[in-house]
Amino acid sequence: MAENPMLKFVRVEQSYPSKREADVRREDFREIADRFAVEKAEEQSARCSQCGVPYCSTHCPLHNHIPDWLRLTAEGRLREAYELSNATSTMPEICGRICPQDRLCEGNCVIEFSGHGAVTIGSVEKFISDTAWAEGWVAPLAPLADRGQSIGVIGAGPAGLTAAELLRVRGYEVHVYDRHDRAGGLLTYGIPGFKLEKEVVMRRIRRLEEGGIIFHTGFDVGRDATMADLREKHDALLIATGVYKPRAIKAPGVGSAGVVEALDYLIASNRKGFGDDVPAWDDGSLNAAGKNVIVIGGGDTAMDCVRTAVRQGAASVKCLYRRDRANMPGSQREVANAEEEGVEFAWLSAPEGFEAADEGHVSAVRATRMRLGAADASGRRAPEADPGSEHSLPADLVIKALGFDAEELPRLFDAPDLSVTRWGTLRIDHRTMQTNMEGVFAAGDIVRGASLVVWAIRDGRDVAERMHAWLKARAPVRTQAVVAA
Repeated sequence: MAENPMLKFVRVEQSYPSKREADVRREDFREIADRFAVEKAEEQSARCSQCGVPYCSTHCPLHNHIPDWLRLTAEGRLREAYELSNATSTMPEICGRICPQDRLCEGNCVIEFSGHGAVTIGSVEKFISDTAWAEGWVAPLAPLADRGQSIGVIGAGPAGLTAAELLRVRGYEVHVYDRHDRAGGLLTYGIPGFKLEKEVVMRRIRRLEEGGIIFHTGFDVGRDATMADLREKHDALLIATGVYKPRAIKAPGVGSAGVVEALDYLIASNRKGFGDDVPAWDDGSLNAAGKNVIVIGGGDTAMDCVRTAVRQGAASVKCLYRRDRANMPGSQREVANAEEEGVEFAWLSAPEGFEAADEGHVSAVRATRMRLGAADASGRRAPEADPGSEHSLPADLVIKALGFDAEELPRLFDAPDLSVTRWGTLRIDHRTMQTNMEGVFAAGDIVRGASLVVWAIRDGRDVAERMHAWLKARAPVRTQAVVAA
């Protein structure tokens, strides 16, 4: 009787792909770890317990068929493993790189609870997807016959790209509008290359272009066309802009030169990586080289900023966060990577003000130590200032990374009737994912608030289903035969 290829977690230890040494990876923006060798991927996949209730899948926003493609990988059936992975995710190689698996699938792995260490799900997902690209298994889009209906997607981030792909394969003409000069949204300009190399994103976008999706980059809705213009042009619209408005700090001196927004800083760095002309990087305004850098915040954007500053040659990099390590929202793996690379964390610290030199450029951050009080409405203990603990930290560049809120889309899009919540996110009917405007749908962070890429992909998948159902019911008579598909 053949040996069961699975259930090897007792005798096979947990193992991740080896990371490059910190001193080496500080020098470039390449991803810090290579993918598994095939034998190692099969070995780690074989640790899966194939449990009857797969918590890894139920805690994945996409409900990926994780135990099934782990078993296929363990059996050496990599093409089938990729096809199953790709069946639920439009971007498995991206999720394998940037999902916080420690909080989602791996954090809920049954064998993690047993003390044997979770299956390294994200690394296996990255391995099988990268193998699929290398072997030519990633099929081009194969759209159904033209339905005679057109869709406009505003926003080329993960939610918009997912919906665009799924609607295009159903036979719709799809146009994607984005303010940036490259598609991808934060995948392209917000996430540094050491977490997600840009060619990984660009090849996905090329596949969509080759499949007939039409991209209009450098296109600002409200400037180049109003939303009313786009509604007139298309049979349905999807708003998937994400949230880009940085949360503010109210403190003396916050307007000093050298106190910058996280997204401005990351976009400048990523543009430089593409080889673009970036004056604010070249003149040092958005370049950490030789500077004492302080990043304020404790989320993944803050981790992206501190690790970018290290690679730009900062003299020192410090992260201020008002809670302790256990209560920070960012990935603990990212914190560990940052510490390995020389970042110093000032836990339970918050800015009180910013000091500036005579020329108006920031020279220090006045900070106070915090302590954790009673839990707030979210269940997390609220930070309180510790009286008498004020101190000053030298700084030449301060990066604010406190998260993002929705922009004022009704004003920006010249669509004053577009309904929003009190948080500025778009109000939708959650059964149909439609806004208060007929034929205008919304998905991703612009509905749920700042969240994870994997949730944006899930929302893009869901809204494609809702839009398809709505458009089928309104298809021209001449295309009824096609629409019945």
